[in-house]
Amino acid sequence: MGGGNQEALKQLQSLMENVDEQLKNTFQNMHQGYPAETLIRFLKARDWHVAKAHKMLSDCLNWRVENEIDKVLTKPIPADLYRAIRDSQLIGMSGYSKEGLPVIAVGVGLSTYDKASDKYYIQSHIQINEFRDRVILPTASRKHERYLGTCVKVLDMTGLKFSALNQLRLLTAISTIDDLNYPEKTDTYYIVNAPYVFSACWKVVKPLLQERTRRKIQVLQGCGKEELLKVMDYASLPHFCRKEDSKSSKHNASGNIENCFSFNHVFHQQLYNHIKHQAIVMESISPPIRQGSFYVDIPEPDPDDAKIAKTIETEFHKLENQKNGFTNSRNGVTVNGHRNTSY
Repeated sequence: MGGGNQEALKQLQSLMENVDEQLKNTFQNMHQGYPAETLIRFLKARDWHVAKAHKMLSDCLNWRVENEIDKVLTKPIPADLYRAIRDSQLIGMSGYSKEGLPVIAVGVGLSTYDKASDKYYIQSHIQINEFRDRVILPTASRKHERYLGTCVKVLDMTGLKFSALNQLRLLTAISTIDDLNYPEKTDTYYIVNAPYVFSACWKVVKPLLQERTRRKIQVLQGCGKEELLKVMDYASLPHFCRKEDSKSSKHNASGNIENCFSFNHVFHQQLYNHIKHQAIVMESISPPIRQGSFYVDIPEPDPDDAKIAKTIETEFHKLENQKNGFTNSRNGVTVNGHRNTSY
């Protein structure tokens, strides 16, 4: 870290000394013993501009207090509903990279978000974030005897369709929560099984991304197995990357413990049991918390992020219209004087 960046860190540390106790307490829950490293994340997210980083961090801390984020891991979602969420919000942890970073797998193309209300998907997403930051990463840091504060994400685009537009509002809300409250938590994004619809959108969206973000994104050939094995062992590969003929994020039955999206996978069992245990502990010192009683305010998206979401929506509509036009032209083709509708 250069001299200018060191000075920026010192300034932000000084500003943080003046926040009230409530904000200091939630900041402590955030940094888990690594306050300087946490401040650096916010500085990076605002290109080392101290005033902007301070505002971002202040807004984040107030959001945490106002929405009781520190208590989110004491609020279990009912088991049947949680299982339904796991079947429709495809995310899990498949293992660790060779550097010790958690490998988070996301089934972007086949997530339907249609088995629960938006608030439960948002609650589950925040719980995964908090479990990663308060349990997984601190444990990994102790094991490797050095600070580990990021993860790698493998995004499976299998099944990505134009109908994904129906989920854009929810996905934008989740992305906004991550961008503003969990910045710089991903070291690299690996895109695998990318269909044409992704490739077409990527060409348009890529120039809109900040250079810092673009450098983190790698679009891999096919299921990415060969490239991913350079950064993780086979045992940590997400299930959809293990075979060249793997066609789906839901490869294997949803109950299979090898499928890291499954409720039965070790990661989700650890997460869910941790939340249930924390709820029991909380109930012993305060009135019982009703399961699922969690609401969160969605911050206003950054203007640049809103522009990207709008660009994706526009591009999807454009591609869909092209597809429909192509289909109509095929259906209307004439063969030997007869309209051929057998395609």
